[in-house]
Parts: sequence; structure tokens; C-alpha cells
Amino acid sequence: MAMKKPPPAGDILQGTLDMLILRTLVMGPAHGHTIAQVIEHTSENALEVEQGSLYPALHRLEDRGLLSSEWGVSENNRKAKFYRLTAKGRKELAAATGRWRQMTRAIGLILGESDE
Repeated sequence: MAMKKPPPAGDILQGTLDMLILRTLVMGPAHGHTIAQVIEHTSENALEVEQGSLYPALHRLEDRGLLSSEWGVSENNRKAKFYRLTAKGRKELAAATGRWRQMTRAIGLILGESDE
């Protein structure tokens, strides 16, 4: 049985932030600052999400129909845009997660790591 060739490494790396955002929103709607905090906290501060990367990614995901948004009030009583995962976004998250796992397994094999 032939394995499907994984996407180029650049595509995986470019889509990593998108995947992390989608994964964060599985827990429910959130605004940008909270999304960044959750990613940083969950990664034990190994991943820092800059606003200059986060907001273009959020807009791109919304333009692709993977997120929807609405204005609301944040926990510090400020107007904020809250993002929500759409059904299409959930499907894309599942696909991106599969691609990510396939790529990290392949890299692990090259580095001499085993699945055991």
C-alpha cells in the first residue's frame, strides 16, 4: 500500500499557526489576545505568538470560511472581536492534524526515533 506523499515542508510550517489557532478554538470562541495566551501557555511558553502574525492569520482563516467572528466585550470590559470555529474549520483542523502527524513521524524516522 503506497503512502500519500506529504505536502512540502514549507507548507507545513506556514500552516502551523493556522492549525494552532484552529485547535485553540475547539475549546470555544475567543478573541485574539486570549488565543495567543492559550497557545503560549499550552506550549509551556515555547511558542510566542506575535500580533503581526496572529491577526493576519485570523483574517485569512475567516476569509477561508474556517472561522466566523462577532464583536463582544472582553474580560477587561473592552470591545473585542471573538472568533469561533466553523464546521469547515473543524474539518480543516482534522486534516491539518493528520498532515502534521505524518510529517513529524517522517522527521522522527530520519532523526532515528522509533514509534516504540
